[in-house]
Amino acid sequence: MIKKVLEFQFDLIVVGAGSGGLAAAKRAASYGAKVAIIEVNKVGGTCVIRGCVPKKLMVYAAKNKKNMTSSEGYGLKSEGVSFESDILLKNVREEVSRLSDLHKNSLEKLNVSIFEGLGRFISQNELEIICPKTNKILKKISSKKILISVGGKPKKLNIPGIGLAWTSDDIFELDRFPESILIVGGGYIACEFASIFSNLGTEVTQLIRGERLLNGFDEDLSSCLEESRAFSGISIIPKKQLQSIESINGDLESTLDSGDKIQTKNILIATGREPNLLPLNLEFLNLKMDGAYLDVDELNQTSNENIFAVGDIINRPNLTPVAIEQGRIFSDNFFNEKKRKVNYEYIPKAVFTIPEISTVGLSEERAKEIYSEKNIKIFKCKFTPMSNTFKDYKSKCMLKIVVNKLTDKVLGCHMFGETSSEIIQMVSISLNAGITKKEFDITMALHPTISEEFVTMYG
Repeated sequence: MIKKVLEFQFDLIVVGAGSGGLAAAKRAASYGAKVAIIEVNKVGGTCVIRGCVPKKLMVYAAKNKKNMTSSEGYGLKSEGVSFESDILLKNVREEVSRLSDLHKNSLEKLNVSIFEGLGRFISQNELEIICPKTNKILKKISSKKILISVGGKPKKLNIPGIGLAWTSDDIFELDRFPESILIVGGGYIACEFASIFSNLGTEVTQLIRGERLLNGFDEDLSSCLEESRAFSGISIIPKKQLQSIESINGDLESTLDSGDKIQTKNILIATGREPNLLPLNLEFLNLKMDGAYLDVDELNQTSNENIFAVGDIINRPNLTPVAIEQGRIFSDNFFNEKKRKVNYEYIPKAVFTIPEISTVGLSEERAKEIYSEKNIKIFKCKFTPMSNTFKDYKSKCMLKIVVNKLTDKVLGCHMFGETSSEIIQMVSISLNAGITKKEFDITMALHPTISEEFVTMYG
């Protein structure tokens, strides 16, 4: 009996045109693979369309306004400075569209077939493409390999009136900024938007379930941020939870578990994100799960040998550069016969508050858990940066090095203050190379800079 060989339209179908999916599609196509990509929204994904890029543009607006209105000590008068949020939001959307078109054009140049619609599995090798507005099936396509890269979505609280609140996705579609806002959450998304809104003139209240902001980051970073927020006028309410939301005379009234009530014009729920897997119709495939995430091996292969996953739908660091590397390595391995793996050590991270936070490696708390407190030495300095000498506000910088006393190896570097993300990006190279504290110490300082403090902390 002759076994029938299945014929497929594509070598690879990528479901989701975000950072990881785009990287995989482009790399596979560059190797000569016949590739299709399916996207229900704009090409670009969370980072480009409703995440890192538009948010960072808003951060620049907030920083510029902060500098303009606090620099009279430098002889810079700022009378008459106004902020028109509708102009910023319009320009942000135009830039996002431009970037989306660039990604789309680069796919077309590589002969990647782009399908607009919702991709839904109908077999392990075949998907149907659905029009999200009509739910009509537009097309069916098949492939030898399928890569899922649909990313995450904002979590919503299961409370009365939640439909009245925004998620982070909604912020970028606003016509103008609100007069006042309650931000629910203490993670990096919540803190970034709190900083943006506050520095651009919105009255901000931030509600956090725990005792401190940025749970999971080094505690000194959290403390520095909370101290600095006094200059931004953000009101932080700790150890409380939102119970319900009600619309009253054009305002939104939030009732807390303490019984307290808060009235603001708008509410932003920023309590984290979760994998956006439900629309894919994966249940019948019985793919192995890792909690809410798809379970994958070191090659990003799921329990089905021809289905793979990258990005925010797998239980790895949910960061844009990580997703891009996962996508590229997937294509290198399966379309160019390379044997590569993702390096998950010493991934730098940043929180784009004002001032910003950056970190790489182990926090002090985590290092002491792993190596015991007696084997860890901390080097830390805190000071007012020169750029703030004549400013109206005196926000400080903090730099911190976590060292294993037994080996002198640097386990983590953390920073709070201006340009910290640019500095930590370079520091992360040193940590990946296994740098010791002695090597920090014998490195010549560049003066006067903030980053010189990393090589002048002795003890």
